Formats: sequence, C-alpha cells, structure tokens
Amino acid sequence: MNRAVFFILCLLFVGFSSQAKDKIKCNPGGAQLEMNACAYDRFVKADKELNQTYKALLQKEDNNKIFIQKLRVAQKAWLAFRDAELEAMYACEEADSRNCWGSMHPMCYSSYKEKLTQDRTKRLKELFEQGPPADACE
Repeated sequence: MNRAVFFILCLLFVGFSSQAKDKIKCNPGGAQLEMNACAYDRFVKADKELNQTYKALLQKEDNNKIFIQKLRVAQKAWLAFRDAELEAMYACEEADSRNCWGSMHPMCYSSYKEKLTQDRTKRLKELFEQGPPADACE
C-alpha cells in the first residue's frame, strides 16, 4: 500500500470515528449510551447555572472584598469536595470503572454530579438573595 492510500484511509477512519462519536445524543428511552448522554447534558446545564449564579454573587458583593476572597476559597474547596465525593461514591479498584459499575456508570456519575451541583447552586442563590449573614448565628 502506498503512503497516499494509507493517508487517505487514516483520514477516512478519523472522520468516521469522530462522526460516530458526534451521533450519540440524548434519548431518554434509548440505548444506554444515549441515556448516559442525557445525564451528562443535565449536568452541563446544572454546571452552567452554578457558574452564572457564582458570577452574579461575585458581582453583587463586589464591594465586600473579604467576602469575595473567602467565597473564592470556599468555592475552590467545594469543587475539591465534589470531586472527592464522586470518587468515593464510585470507588473502583479497576483502572476502568465500567468493570465495577457497568455501562450505567457514566449516567449514575453524571446524575450524582448534577445533584451535588444543584445543591451548591441553591446555597449560592441563598447567599445572593440574603447576602452574607449579618451576625455569626445565621
């Protein structure tokens, strides 16, 4: 096989494999891969809302420099907690987590990540609406 034919076959393979990957879309009643895509899409939506809420809170409290500084530390710590929580909940001694959790792993993982993200968004919205506590008892 000459190099030109080999190059063309490689390009075709890459094109077909990327097209196949792009075709997996959310379908709640579909195959597992499609349901996994739905769960991931829901997490992405929740993550977008979290980021918008976080940015809005930073903007609103722009004059409260200490609060912003501490909130950034808290948010960074929350992200570390979220990731550690997910690792603990879906712990697996195998290199490939599908060996422990099966084909539903991406769906379950994304769904739990979505839930944790929604919980954090709820807390940030409370801070946005009520502001930081006026005293230490709130």
